[in-house]
Amino acid sequence: MEDNESKSALSVNSGVEQPPIVNPNALAQIKRKKRKPLTLDDYVEGILAGNRTILSQAITLLESSLPEHSELAQQIIEKCLPYSGKSVRLGITGVPGVGKSTFIEAIGGQITALGHQLAVLAIDPSSERSKGSILGDKTRMETLCADPKAFIRPSPSSGSLGGVARKTRETIILCEAAGFDVIFIETVGVGQSETAVHSMVDFFLLLMLAGAGDELQGIKRGIMEMADLIAITKADGVNATKAKSAKIEYQSALMLFPATESGWSPKVETCSSLDNAGIMNIWENIESYVALTQENGYFHNRRKDQARYWMIEAINSRLMRNFYNSREVKANLELLEQQVLDDKISSFAAASKLLSIYYNSEKH
Repeated sequence: MEDNESKSALSVNSGVEQPPIVNPNALAQIKRKKRKPLTLDDYVEGILAGNRTILSQAITLLESSLPEHSELAQQIIEKCLPYSGKSVRLGITGVPGVGKSTFIEAIGGQITALGHQLAVLAIDPSSERSKGSILGDKTRMETLCADPKAFIRPSPSSGSLGGVARKTRETIILCEAAGFDVIFIETVGVGQSETAVHSMVDFFLLLMLAGAGDELQGIKRGIMEMADLIAITKADGVNATKAKSAKIEYQSALMLFPATESGWSPKVETCSSLDNAGIMNIWENIESYVALTQENGYFHNRRKDQARYWMIEAINSRLMRNFYNSREVKANLELLEQQVLDDKISSFAAASKLLSIYYNSEKH
C-alpha cells in the first residue's frame, strides 16, 4: 500500500529551493550608494565646472519652498554672481500652436553648431493635481535634449502670474556661471507673463502664425511693442504665400509704433522650422541687435535697470509673504474680511487695521 502511494501521480516533489524574494545585499548596496548631502562649496565648484547634474540640483533648491533650501540657494547665487552676466538672454513667446518648441529645437541646433553653449528655460504649465511640471518641452525637443552643448530645464509655473516661474531670474545666473552663453526663456503663451519675461531678457522674440484669420487679432498691442523681432513660423508649403503677406502686414503695423530706446528697428522675418529656412537669418538679426546695443550702451544700462527692478520685486514679494505669515494678521484677517463683506467696515479701513496690527507685531 505504501509503495502504491509513493508511486501515485498525485505526489509532489520537493523541487528546487527558491531564492529569497528580496536580495539580501540590496539594503547594503543602497547604503553604499547613499551620498552625503552637497555642501555650498560642492554646489559652487560643480556649477563653475559645468556639471549638469549639480546645476540641476541647485535649480531644484531654488524652486523649493523649504526655508533651509532657500537659504542655501541664495548662498549659491551669491557665490556664482561674479561669474554671471556673460550671456545673451532671449525671451521667446507666441500664441499656442505657433510651434515654439519646434522653433527652439531648430534654432538651438544651429546655435550649438556655431560653438555656443545653450540653456533653454522652458516655463512649463503645472499639473493642477501634483503642482509639478508636465515636462512637455523635454519630450518635444528630442534632438536638442541629446545635444551635449544644450541644457533644457522645464520649470513648473506653479500657478504664478501668467505662468512665469518665480525663480527664473536666479536660474539664469546659475546657468551663466555654468558656462552657458546663450539662454532662451520660453513662456507658456501670449499673456501677462510676457511683461515679466521682457524684464529679464536682452532680446524679445515673438512667434506668430500666418493664415489664422485677421493677422493682428488675438495679439495685444503691448506685446508687439515689446518685440524686437517678429518671426512668422510654418512658412512652408501652402503657408509660404500667406507668410509673405503676413510679413508685410506686421511690418506696416510696426511702423506705427514709436521709436525704441535701444535704437533698434524691430524686424519681421519668416521661417520654417521643418525646412530650417530663415532660421539662421533670425539668429543673425539677434547678433546684430546685441552688437548695436552693446555699442550704444543700451545693453548694459538695461541690465542695470532689470537688476533694480527685480530687487524691488523681491522686496515686495518678501513683505507680502511676511505679512500673510504673521500670526497676528492670520488671527484678525478672517474677522475683518467678514466685516467688509457685511458692510460694517470699508475695504480701506480693514486694510489699514491689518497693516497696523502687522507693524505693531513687528515692533515686539
